[in-house]
Amino acid sequence: MSSPVRNHEHAPRDDEDDPMQGSGQEEEEGDAVAPAGASDDSSEEPEEDEEEERRIREGFIVDEDEEEEEEEERHKSRKRHKKRHHRSHNEEEDALDEDDLELLEENTGASHPRRLTRIRPGRDAQSPPAPSSSRARAVVESSDEDLDNDDFPRVNDIHNIWDDERAAAGRDDDDVDMDDMDNFIEYEDEEEAGGALDESEREERRRERRRLEKARRRAFGSRPELAGIDQNAWEEIHEVFGDGHDYDWALVDDEENAYEAEQAKPEMKYQDVFEPSEIRARLLTEDDDLIRAQDIPERLQLATSSLSSSSTLSIHKPLTENDLDDAASWVITRLSNRKERDFFRGDGQYHHLLSDLVQAITCALRYLFVSEFEVPYVWTHKRDYISYFDPQNPRAPVELLSLEDLWRLYAVGQKFRSLLERRSALDALYARFGVSDDYFDHEVRKRVETAEMTADAIEWLGMKYRDGQKSKFDVHFHDDEDQGEVRKHKMPSRVSAYELAKKSIVSKLAEGFGIKPHEVVLNFISDHNTHFVEEQELNPLAFAEQFVDPDATRAQPAEELLSRARMIIATELGKDPLLRHEIRNTFKANAVVSVTPTERGISKIDEHHPYFNFKYLLNKNAADMLQSPQFLNILAAESEHLVTVSITLRPDAKANFERKLNDAFASDSFSDTARAWNEERSRVIQETLEHHLLPAGIKWTREWIREETEDYLAKQCAQSLRERIDVAPYASPAMKRGDTPSVMAMSWGKGDPHKDSIAIVFIDEAGRLREHTKLDNLVNTENQDEFMDMMKRRRPDVIAIGGFSIATTKLARRIKELIDSTKTSSDEVPTTPVIYVHDEVARIYQNSPRAAEEFSALTALSKYCIGLARYVQSPLNEYAALGSDITAINFEDEYQQLVPKEKLLSALERVLVDAVNKVGVDINRAVTDSYYQHLLRFICGLGPRKAQVLVKKIASMGGNLVNRDQFIKNGLLTTKIFLNAAGFLRIVQDSEPKPAKNRHGEEIDVPDPLDSTRVHPEDYELARKMATDALELDEEDIHDEHPSHVVAVIMQDDDNVKKLDDLNLDDFAVNMFEANNDKKRHTLNVIRAELIDPFGERRPEFIQPNDWEVLTMLTGESKRTLRVGILVSVQVVRVKENFVIVRLDSGIEGMIARRYLTDEGHPCAAMVKQGQTISGVIIDVKLDLSQDQFTVELSSRDSDVSAGDSQFRRVKHDDAWDHAQHDRDKEMQARKAQAAVGRTRRVIKHPNFHNFNSQQAEQYLEKQQRGDVVIRPSSKGGNHLAVTWKVDDKLYQHIDVVELNADPSGQGAGSKFVVEAHQFSDLDELIVNHVQAMGRKVEELMVHEKFKPGTEDDLHLFLRNFVAANPSKSAYGFTLNRKKPGHFNLCYLANKNSTVQTWTRQKSMSLGGGLGGAPGGKTPYGGRTPAARTPAPGHSTPGHMSARQVGRTPNPYGGASTHPSVAPPGSMPPPAYGGMSQYGGAQYGAPPAPGFQTPSYQQPGPSGFAQPPAPAGVHPSRAAMIQGNGWPGGF
Repeated sequence: MSSPVRNHEHAPRDDEDDPMQGSGQEEEEGDAVAPAGASDDSSEEPEEDEEEERRIREGFIVDEDEEEEEEEERHKSRKRHKKRHHRSHNEEEDALDEDDLELLEENTGASHPRRLTRIRPGRDAQSPPAPSSSRARAVVESSDEDLDNDDFPRVNDIHNIWDDERAAAGRDDDDVDMDDMDNFIEYEDEEEAGGALDESEREERRRERRRLEKARRRAFGSRPELAGIDQNAWEEIHEVFGDGHDYDWALVDDEENAYEAEQAKPEMKYQDVFEPSEIRARLLTEDDDLIRAQDIPERLQLATSSLSSSSTLSIHKPLTENDLDDAASWVITRLSNRKERDFFRGDGQYHHLLSDLVQAITCALRYLFVSEFEVPYVWTHKRDYISYFDPQNPRAPVELLSLEDLWRLYAVGQKFRSLLERRSALDALYARFGVSDDYFDHEVRKRVETAEMTADAIEWLGMKYRDGQKSKFDVHFHDDEDQGEVRKHKMPSRVSAYELAKKSIVSKLAEGFGIKPHEVVLNFISDHNTHFVEEQELNPLAFAEQFVDPDATRAQPAEELLSRARMIIATELGKDPLLRHEIRNTFKANAVVSVTPTERGISKIDEHHPYFNFKYLLNKNAADMLQSPQFLNILAAESEHLVTVSITLRPDAKANFERKLNDAFASDSFSDTARAWNEERSRVIQETLEHHLLPAGIKWTREWIREETEDYLAKQCAQSLRERIDVAPYASPAMKRGDTPSVMAMSWGKGDPHKDSIAIVFIDEAGRLREHTKLDNLVNTENQDEFMDMMKRRRPDVIAIGGFSIATTKLARRIKELIDSTKTSSDEVPTTPVIYVHDEVARIYQNSPRAAEEFSALTALSKYCIGLARYVQSPLNEYAALGSDITAINFEDEYQQLVPKEKLLSALERVLVDAVNKVGVDINRAVTDSYYQHLLRFICGLGPRKAQVLVKKIASMGGNLVNRDQFIKNGLLTTKIFLNAAGFLRIVQDSEPKPAKNRHGEEIDVPDPLDSTRVHPEDYELARKMATDALELDEEDIHDEHPSHVVAVIMQDDDNVKKLDDLNLDDFAVNMFEANNDKKRHTLNVIRAELIDPFGERRPEFIQPNDWEVLTMLTGESKRTLRVGILVSVQVVRVKENFVIVRLDSGIEGMIARRYLTDEGHPCAAMVKQGQTISGVIIDVKLDLSQDQFTVELSSRDSDVSAGDSQFRRVKHDDAWDHAQHDRDKEMQARKAQAAVGRTRRVIKHPNFHNFNSQQAEQYLEKQQRGDVVIRPSSKGGNHLAVTWKVDDKLYQHIDVVELNADPSGQGAGSKFVVEAHQFSDLDELIVNHVQAMGRKVEELMVHEKFKPGTEDDLHLFLRNFVAANPSKSAYGFTLNRKKPGHFNLCYLANKNSTVQTWTRQKSMSLGGGLGGAPGGKTPYGGRTPAARTPAPGHSTPGHMSARQVGRTPNPYGGASTHPSVAPPGSMPPPAYGGMSQYGGAQYGAPPAPGFQTPSYQQPGPSGFAQPPAPAGVHPSRAAMIQGNGWPGGF
């Protein structure tokens, strides 16, 4: 009984010595913890003693200041009471009820508190705890966290509870009756009663205080004799020192404020801490959580590749069984041309299996889009259902769908799902219109088979029925806020000419053509006319005159009315979905592509330019461009403004289409009136084709070729990746196939003996870094011994070599020499192969964050060697670990950059998914090995998010799984994910299976050898049956064993191959098919192979780089750069008697024989010297990878070098070539070059003058600052100069300058220079007052908040995003016009439903005002500096001038001159900034003089600007505001 007490005395806690400890932790709540021995019976009170009465009475005598403090205290107490009441209500719900407590007391023989409450801070009746009291310790050690927990007794309290009860055993009855006092101590009533108390209330308070005091003394001093202090001593201590809580009142305010602040503070989320980009990178968005939670394979939930950082959640709905038939019939025609050839044609090889192909496609679609299985699962476990199985001939199955076909099926199936959703949207729109249209119901809707047709049908419905339904619908964005009944300003609307004509009397005239547009279309698509024309009695003009308005003021001539009627019919024909579908089919079969170079392209694309191949492309069939990157290169050249692309129909195809459409529309009558109407109908057809059908067909064909070409290139890149990763680890001759080698990787870096050391790393079979070192060289004996000692200790299976220069070959030769020399003298060092390794991944890895995290202590070169070694062990692991960086590797050297990144990632990801599921993943290793873990996300059903969660769950279980059943039993995977992934997640088994139940009959997790195979759990019974039959066992023989015991036996049987071969799997498959219609022939083969070699290596052997690949890796040279006939620059390294050793810039050594050194045959030493640089022509390339020799032979004879290598570098043009246009442009270029040679060379003494042409001037200014100027000769003659200045990056304006008194000899500059109508006295004045003035205004515009850098499309996108985010606002901005240097584009978007309006304004107009008009664009005569080169006093003549370098020369455009004396007498003062110059000019829009780009002046309008006409659909006042006042200087 005393033992626990002694233990507590010998091990006192620090907080027991501090009487403030308990209250300090718990004063937030304010409830008291009453002792268990207290009673709530107020009838049994102890006798009052005078000392207590005196103390209590003193406590009630207060002064006025204390009353005010008490008032504040009561106010705060009320707040605390409300909080405490709310919390206590929740706590009471979790507390034990009275019956439970009584039952506990009966069984334990001890009393228990009915409620545990908290200590109230700042009470004068509290007493310090006794050190020897275990109950005091319980009070001190409790905290908010302990009391808020449901299981509130702490471990120490539970252990000591019996001590407290034993200590209370000697109490009297009164003490025992106070056990129910725990929840009694409450003070709110006293605080709320105020300061005035009558005698009865005061007496009641005193009794209450006495009870509390008695209870506390008993609680804290139940056994004071143990501490050596009696009860009286404790009372004296109380009176002198108090209970330690006298000053708690000073802490109340701080605690209260802290509590309120904590409650007011919103809950902190990671979205409030991290940037959105970081949240996306860590996969923590709401979409990521949804993807993790849904029982759908991750890749099936994404609209893009899971490798992409911007992957988005797909909104497609899964297909249903009812959709499968439609899906199969839609997909089967879009799979591949080979399927069409072999199955659909009557003479096709597998035409008799067409119905089986449809069934296979239906099964595949069911697995992919209904059951939601991924492609590798279907290919591995359901291949029997996509193959043809003949029970009569089971040995000759036909593969109906290949793995490539399955991926194509998946992609096309996604398009079908998208089509279904578009169809649903179309049906919903039709229902909302609330109309009945027989043509739509019976013709259009049934023929909607593509996304383009759906869009056409929606547009057609909108055109036909939108006018009467505008008030019914209001399109909203999903993130629009509810605006309520907010009155909106009237937005500008855009009404087409068709809508205006349709509402007028012209629509009645259009009906006079005698046939409806949709009837014309039906005639066109049918074999014969089913609808006929209703003849008119009057000719077209006479008929149209009937509809002329009798009001002469508003009347339109009959010809105009007839023209508008034709427009109505042409528009309705051109918008018809079925006719548009026909024109697309026509373009698909008959489109031709032509390319015409621009003026810039003519000079820039020469015969050596890669774009020369299609510079003059003429009428090349579009279908011939689908399997090459040519069209993407054409689009790239067009984006650089070098060429113009045109897509047309072949003349015969266009004529046939037009004739057929005319036949569908024309009348069969032969009368003059009918002929006149047929002529009008022919005009309608012409207008339909030119304005609607042909533009739509051209636009679609352009996108079709682009998409097909991108898909083709992405497929080529994916195939290159497959060849690299679908290989086994490197295996030496002494190794077993499939084993992982130990690798020693070495690199000399760039091979500089003075700077670079040799890095060596050794990685064992498990992929762990065991040793790394660094050697200065392998020449010194000490370094050689260290290297050979490492070889003897580690005994690697292979040595991998890589580097960044040709010096790596010297390292390889030296290593081979050392190994060979040691092998002859000793057998301690085995014969170790030395190989070169592809290093693309290693180059990326060495500087990656992943390398810094894994091997922070290693140098970059050592990390590079780590990448080489890992590649040898598993190329698949290395590429899988790259993630989205995999696109940085070039799989197609010249054309990969033309493929969009998202499309390329999707294609590469599919290859990784195939390869990883082919190999499988050891799940237990993936949990512990972060590098190997990268493979897990490519397993079927998983992805980055689901793999991440799976690893965390397994790690929380201990990091090891015993069998695949645990995936389901422990909730690691959901059902669909388990079915997808189970067969590819390997659990390696170390021993044969044990019984599934222990000796108590309880089920336990035991290993299953089938979990270490590719066999899917749904086929386990089949595998066990095969093993049992192979072993010729009966069920009685294995009754008490694990179900897979026979599997373990057959796997360990040395004769298992023969026993399994004895099984007749064909008969077994036929029996299963006839009994249950199960197709399992391929599955049986898989089971047999797995029973013999579980997860055996199925991939081809490791592929080493060939000689050219090694040369390219080390030097960057390729077959294209080192082909015979290429002229190169070489440096002489050594001079011998009969030959010279040279070195190319790439480091490759070459040799020039004496006979190829000179034509005269002089000695080598007499012709060249060491270190000399000479030119040579490559005559041979010698590559010997086995001897690590890469050399070239060259000729430096004058006869060979002088001929050049143009014929070898020339790009071959396409077969479809416009030779006539090529010859004309070539002749014109020759004439210009001849004229340039014959022209007198200009010599002008000015720092900005250069003898450049326009292209050279742009190249020179490319590296200069914005606003820099080049003055150069002009191609217009000797009395012209050209000024080129840099407006922005890759944007230059060329200004034509006329010299009125030019020097005929060209050796100087004239004294008068004219830019259009503005005259300058010298070039400095022209630069300062014209070019720099424009530059300043360009700078002002470009720093304006409404200016947006980039292209006009970028500005359009910004405006649309802004208006989408702010639906109640309009938006505008301006940007540089990249197609017209010297112009700005003003773009305005009225609302989210309108189109972007664009105005083009010349920037020089901004010199006198905004961009709204032309004022201020020229230099007024009265504003120029009179005949002086020095711009201002104190400033020298400008040297290298720039528009950014502004002196003090007065600018007449910018306001009143600061030097009035510069203006001639009598001249008017220059206008203020933003006003009009006194010099007018041509009206806005008038073309400038030929060759001039500086804009003309115009007459001022009412506001000082000449306003251009308002664009269509914009109110004139709004247009005037935008054009005149909405810009800098008038913004």
